[in-house]
Amino acid sequence: MAVASQTVRRPSLLGVGVVVWLSSELMFFAGLFAAYFTLRSSASVWPPAGAELATARTGLATAVLVGSSFTMHLAVKASEAGDRRMAVRWLLVTMGLGTLFLGNQLLEYTQLPFSISSHAYGSMFYLMTGFHGLHVIGGIGFMAAVIVIISGTTSRSPSAPPVTVCAYYWHFVDVVWVVMYSTIYLLR
Repeated sequence: MAVASQTVRRPSLLGVGVVVWLSSELMFFAGLFAAYFTLRSSASVWPPAGAELATARTGLATAVLVGSSFTMHLAVKASEAGDRRMAVRWLLVTMGLGTLFLGNQLLEYTQLPFSISSHAYGSMFYLMTGFHGLHVIGGIGFMAAVIVIISGTTSRSPSAPPVTVCAYYWHFVDVVWVVMYSTIYLLR
């Protein structure tokens, strides 16, 4: 009697770990949004007078960040095809787009007529966008680490898993920003 061999497919422990970690990040940002909407609902005027934002320019920066999700996807596809050089190139392009996004955020911070201590709106604006900016910086650092890992000439490990989990994080950061931009800049 012959026994059929079974192939057991298990999820990647790295992938599961990143998904669990991103779930905790989702709860963190949900708390920030809850605070924002709680303060907004209790304020007689929201945003306060003089709290003007660079909505159009930040909309362009948002498009740049969303575009970086497409370049990250191309990095994943290249790594899945075993093309490490092209994966590194797309990761570098994604890092550049993320850096452009951060440049806009820094420019806006220097031009805003209010600070984190001016009022509740200012506090929530700087907390939400600041923590998101820190996550973008973290994503750029994550990509830099992945580039080091996959571009080594002696590495024989597959390049797809680290690029894929980095993409999970980057796409998460992008989606959070789209919701944040819609909330802070468009709904006002």
